[in-house]
Amino acid sequence: MASFVKLGKKIIAIGRNYAEHAKELNNAVPKEPFFFLKPTSSYLQNGGIIEIPRGVIAHHEIELGVVIGKGGRDISEAQADSHIAGYTLAIDMTARNMQDDVKKRGLPWTAAKGFDTFTPVGDFIPKETVSNPHDLDIWLKEGDLILTGTPAGVGPVIPGDVITAGLSIPSNTELLASLNFTAEQRNGGYLFQ
Repeated sequence: MASFVKLGKKIIAIGRNYAEHAKELNNAVPKEPFFFLKPTSSYLQNGGIIEIPRGVIAHHEIELGVVIGKGGRDISEAQADSHIAGYTLAIDMTARNMQDDVKKRGLPWTAAKGFDTFTPVGDFIPKETVSNPHDLDIWLKEGDLILTGTPAGVGPVIPGDVITAGLSIPSNTELLASLNFTAEQRNGGYLFQ
């Protein structure tokens, strides 16, 4: 499953899954999380350059990604773990000013979340390395990625910034994964106004 970036057909992201993140953005905490989709064309492998479109105020949201290893539908809680191949460390980049605009108009977030390079990901982490399974009631196929939501701590990203992130188990100082990306202003193309 190390090739999930090439193999996967969709990225499913969980919104407002962490109450602290919802509060820091002045959003209501929902009774249950909701999801949105990101295109796989937004993947960026570790060490790449995040391209920030002109006119966009970009924010980073560090997340744990769950890589699906076996497709399924109507999967029971007891069987959910058998569908998980492993994990990855991911950044859900957001064009925050664009997201604020589309939310006010009741439109989907896809444009604000789906730019090329707006889903930087790390290497595949086999599931045996992390013992934190999740229950999912959603149609998934081999190679798909689920972003589990953002804990507190989002922030702006401007051209020239270097984003580093790490993933570890609290009782262990060993890093499971790390990310390192540079942000640059995208030349040409889209201009958000």
